[in-house]
Amino acid sequence: MQRQTPVNKTDLGGRVVVITRPAGTAAALARRVRTLGGIPVLLPGLTLRGVADEATARTALLATLQSDVLIFTSPAAVRFAAALASLQTAATVLAVGQGTARALRRHGVLAPLTPSRQDSEGLLDQPVLHRLHDRRVGLIGASGGRGLLRKQLVARGARLHELHVYQRARPRLDRRHVGALLQLPPSAQVLWSSVEALQNLQQLLPGTAWARLCAATAVVSSERLADAARAAGFSRITRAASALAADLLAAAMHAD
Repeated sequence: MQRQTPVNKTDLGGRVVVITRPAGTAAALARRVRTLGGIPVLLPGLTLRGVADEATARTALLATLQSDVLIFTSPAAVRFAAALASLQTAATVLAVGQGTARALRRHGVLAPLTPSRQDSEGLLDQPVLHRLHDRRVGLIGASGGRGLLRKQLVARGARLHELHVYQRARPRLDRRHVGALLQLPPSAQVLWSSVEALQNLQQLLPGTAWARLCAATAVVSSERLADAARAAGFSRITRAASALAADLLAAAMHAD
C-alpha cells in the first residue's frame, strides 16, 4: 500500500477526484477539490434517511441523553439526532472521529472525547470505556455496520441502549454516473471513508465501470478500508490520516 510521501505538492494539479460521500453531502468537499485545482466527480456510495417515526425517536433520544456515557458513531448521527432534539446532556460524550467531534461542538457539546485512532477499535481503547459495569451507555447511530462497539460494550458490562436516528441505504445511480466513470483517467483519485459505500458501488456498478474505477488510486481513511479496497480490486491505495476532508485531500495531493 502506498503511503503519503513528503513531496512538495500544494494542489491537485488537474486530477479528477471521485467523491463517494452520501448523496446530498458532498457539495462542500467538491468545492474544496475545485479550489485545489481538481475536477470533482460525485459518485454517492450511500443514501442517508431519517427514521420513519420521528416522535418515537425523539422520545427515545431524550431518554438516551440521560445516560452516563454517550457515543456518537458519525457526523450523520449527530446531525439527525440534533434534528430531533437538543443534545444538551450531563453524560460523558465520545465521538468516533474528529468529524463527529466537530459536528458535536457545532451542536453545543463542547468537549467530546475522540481517540487518536479514529475507528471503533480506537474508541474502545478510551479509558472511560474500560470499566462499564452497570453504567448506562447510549450508542447513537444507524442500524447495520460491524457491530463491534455493541458487542464490546455489552461484554464490558454496560447497560447499553442503542438508538438509531437515521438509516443508511443504497444510492440511486444512473447513466450519468456510469458514463463519468467510463471516462475516468488512470490518474484519478477515489476518496473512500466507508466500507459500506465501497461494497454498495461494487455491487451496483456495471463491471466495466467498476474496473475503470479500480484503475484509479483509492484514498482511504483507515486500514480496514485499505483491506476492503484491495480485496475489491484496487491496486494503488494511499492511506489518509483520517476521514476528514482535509486529510483525504492531503493524501490525494501526495499520492503518486
